[in-house]
Amino acid sequence: MSAVAEPVVESMATTRVRIEAIDVVRGVIMILMALDHVRDFFGNSGFNPTDPATTTVPLFFTRWITHFCAPVFFLLTGTGAYLSLRKKTQRELSGFLFTRGLWLIFLELTVTRCLGWQFNFDYHVTMLIVLWALGWAMIVLSVLVYLPAWVVTTFGVVMIATHNLLDPIDSSNPLWSILHSPNVIVKHPGHIVLVIYVLIPWIGVTAAGYGLGQIYSWPSARRKAFLLPLGAGLSAAFLVLRGINVYGDPQRWSTQKSVVFTALSFLNTTKYPPSLLYLLMTLGPALLFLWAVDARTPPWLRPALTVGKVPMFYYLLHIPLIHLLAVAVCYARYGQVHWMFESPSFRQFPITPPPGWGYSLPIVYLVWAVVVLTLYPLCRWFADLKRRRNDAWLSYF
Repeated sequence: MSAVAEPVVESMATTRVRIEAIDVVRGVIMILMALDHVRDFFGNSGFNPTDPATTTVPLFFTRWITHFCAPVFFLLTGTGAYLSLRKKTQRELSGFLFTRGLWLIFLELTVTRCLGWQFNFDYHVTMLIVLWALGWAMIVLSVLVYLPAWVVTTFGVVMIATHNLLDPIDSSNPLWSILHSPNVIVKHPGHIVLVIYVLIPWIGVTAAGYGLGQIYSWPSARRKAFLLPLGAGLSAAFLVLRGINVYGDPQRWSTQKSVVFTALSFLNTTKYPPSLLYLLMTLGPALLFLWAVDARTPPWLRPALTVGKVPMFYYLLHIPLIHLLAVAVCYARYGQVHWMFESPSFRQFPITPPPGWGYSLPIVYLVWAVVVLTLYPLCRWFADLKRRRNDAWLSYF
């Protein structure tokens, strides 16, 4: 399963309180996310790209780099929520988080499922993925905002650090699957509902991000002095805990056929659900990235800044665009496209690959570039629209 969706919500901050560093980092992960989703539609779905026993180094890192997307996005969602307190009361923020959370869950079950990933309305396979978890995280945060920020932060950090203690619990109870253990929660002839993004760890990341928002009231020098050791410390904690190989991930690393593939095994942490080590591996470098761009945005990252201002808009467009490109390529190659509208089982998600389907990584990267370049002017237009207008509906996109 890909970073499927390695989804999407912008800072709740308005133009007056936007932080460029947050938008830049968010924009970069949105651009990276499209790479993984292009691979979903155009790559070879026959094997696991992060399995050291079967993968190649380029394929492994094509998948691995997109691991940063979801953790950083959930973290910055919480950060954006905290920044909203500059212009909203706690009650206003709570109401907004609650309604936007419901909106994201609705989008997951309707728009992105039917008009993005699958191009059908049969509901044979329904994946509860990133917008589902993000919506629930915002709903929970709508309650947590009434507590002191340090309490919310502690709550989030404890959830991140300890949720792997729950790994030994083996239960097919639908509620447990929703909270911690990815599994099928509805299975009827012709219809299946599968939870991929579970709630406990992702709510924890969002709550921790809420606490992180406090540092954006500090002077830049103090903030950078905080971000550097925190990012380095989390990265070092990953190396130490992963090296000990006892706690923090249900999948242990092991010696492989070469030093390089042993290193791949070391980096192959668990995303579903996101383990402690997976989150340390991704959030540590992300904080270092926030530190690096805190003072100013490098010119070569200015396009990412534009995308980062409108991530929901980008997310809602990029999946159907990739799917449409797959339809066009399929028609050009086979003269028919029915496979692109069929997803009758989990293994045939988001499409049923036609015979011989699956393109090399250079083609995947080429399609990725086309997608990003196509979406950039649209993102620039929508970012300008949001800058000029304050319509309430714009805050939901």
